[in-house]
Amino acid sequence: MHIEPQHRIYVCFFLFAVSMGAMLSRLPDLQDALLVDKSELGLTLIGAAIGALISLTLSSPLVARLGARTTAFITVLGTSALLALVPWMNAAPLVFGLLICEGLLAGALEINLNVEIDRIEAQLGRGVMNRAHGFWSLGFFVTALVSSAVRQAGVSMQVHLALTFALVLIIGTITIAGMKNAPARAAREPVRAEHIALPTLGLLPLCVIGIAAFLVEGAGIDWSAIYMRDVFHVEPFVGGLGLTLFTFFMAVTRLFADPFVDRFGSRMVALVLLVLSAAGLFSVWMAPHPFVALFGFALMGGGCSAVYPLAVSAAAQRTDRAAHVNVAALGQMSFVVFFLAPPMLGVVAEHAGIRVSYLICVPVIVIALFCCNALATRLRFFAA
Repeated sequence: MHIEPQHRIYVCFFLFAVSMGAMLSRLPDLQDALLVDKSELGLTLIGAAIGALISLTLSSPLVARLGARTTAFITVLGTSALLALVPWMNAAPLVFGLLICEGLLAGALEINLNVEIDRIEAQLGRGVMNRAHGFWSLGFFVTALVSSAVRQAGVSMQVHLALTFALVLIIGTITIAGMKNAPARAAREPVRAEHIALPTLGLLPLCVIGIAAFLVEGAGIDWSAIYMRDVFHVEPFVGGLGLTLFTFFMAVTRLFADPFVDRFGSRMVALVLLVLSAAGLFSVWMAPHPFVALFGFALMGGGCSAVYPLAVSAAAQRTDRAAHVNVAALGQMSFVVFFLAPPMLGVVAEHAGIRVSYLICVPVIVIALFCCNALATRLRFFAA
């Protein structure tokens, strides 16, 4: 069966999101099984962040040595297998350790898939990075819908995650088996080889752009349902629409953004999307009615959608270091915000009100707007 190289990457992103989304959808059940409170559950889940940060810092040479196919086999199937084991752990420290291992694989997965899709872009002569990340968003959206029905049907967490792993194992094996390493971009020999990925001064503007995107994403995904409940006291179905609209517009924008990037350049697209993010944040902050807030969450999802993939493309195309190292360094900074932003915003919400927690995201968006000069007016495609 012939599968285009970029389609294999799309499937890998989708399967990773499906595995992670299935586990996250069962967090209430996991909390009950572990007999922990919300703060203890949060500390347990930080294991994944710790593992991802370690991997993003140290694993880029190993990813380059193993190649795209072997790394994809280990990371896509491995993360799903480890997440399927979570329900079988009977103590929070065991889950914490398991999630550290999952995070180690997830960090390597992030480096591998982003570098590979950047190289495939060079071969195709057109953008596909945003579409690849769109399948990650689509995976979360689909899983959120399916998991609601699965939980409503009373399917146990163990069976749910086991079936998810079986699906990932079958589809992932078929998809990854035919994967081949895309050649590196021509004329981009790195000035120096590095084994530890740390941000450089030249990479900082791209880090700021990524941080802004992940800050908006964290605010939308983690706090939208609580915002709707506490501010407007709506029914659970209406409260959940904030997250549904956020993930839907995030996925759709990513899936269809690449032609606009090819035509108008990554800088212009990023500027427009960041402005949309700010408009969404203001809408949520000032919303006098639930429907205005829902409109704001839709703007936030569409606005933050393609910003991080554009930063990844720019990082991968820098010539100062190997693409694996720059992508890993960018991922470090952005993932720190992705994991730490929700609790930080929670502190603001607790002391100043949940509306204000959305407003404080705006200054970061403004700073990111000034950093957009680090993005190209046109994506630099050239054959390998």
